[in-house]
Amino acid sequence: MRNICKLLLGILFLQSFVVLAQEGKVYRLSTGDVISVTVFNEPELGLKEAKISDDGNISVPLLGQVQVKGKTVIEVEALLTKLFGDDYLKKPSVTVAVSEYRPFYINGEIKKPGSYSYRTNMTVQMAITIAGGFTERASKKEIYLLPEGNESQRRKVTLGDEVQPGDVITIDESFF
Repeated sequence: MRNICKLLLGILFLQSFVVLAQEGKVYRLSTGDVISVTVFNEPELGLKEAKISDDGNISVPLLGQVQVKGKTVIEVEALLTKLFGDDYLKKPSVTVAVSEYRPFYINGEIKKPGSYSYRTNMTVQMAITIAGGFTERASKKEIYLLPEGNESQRRKVTLGDEVQPGDVITIDESFF
C-alpha cells in the first residue's frame, strides 16, 4: 500500500514538473533556498531543513558537502539517490522538496524597501503590497525587474508580471 501511495505521489509531482517545464518555469535551486531531504526507511539520513550555503552546497549525512546550486529538485533527488546507492544503500529512495524559497528584493519608491519571503505565483503587484505599497512619488508605470544572476536582463514590467525568488524589483520616481 505504501508503494502504491508513493507511486501516485510521484506521478502527481512529475505531472506538475512537466507542466512547469512546458511553461519554461523550471525552478533551479540557489543560495538561500531551504530544502528538505527524505530518505525512505532511513530517517537518520534525511534533512528537515538544509539551507543552501553561499558556495551552493548542503551538508548530507554520510556524503558530506553536496553541490545543489543550479539544479532542479528532481536533479538533486537523482544525484542523492546515486550517491547513497554507490556506497551506502541498496535501492535508495530519496525525496527532495523546497521548504523555503530565497527572498525577493524590492527598492525605490516603495514604503518598506527590503527583502521579503517569496510566495509561489507571486506577481509584482503582490510584491508591492507586501512591501507596504507605493510612496506618493512612485511611478506606477516605471517598474523594473532584474532577474537573479542576469544583470543584463533588467526589464520594464507591469503589475501582473511574475516575480521569482532572488529577483530585484525597482520602483522609479514619477516626475509629475
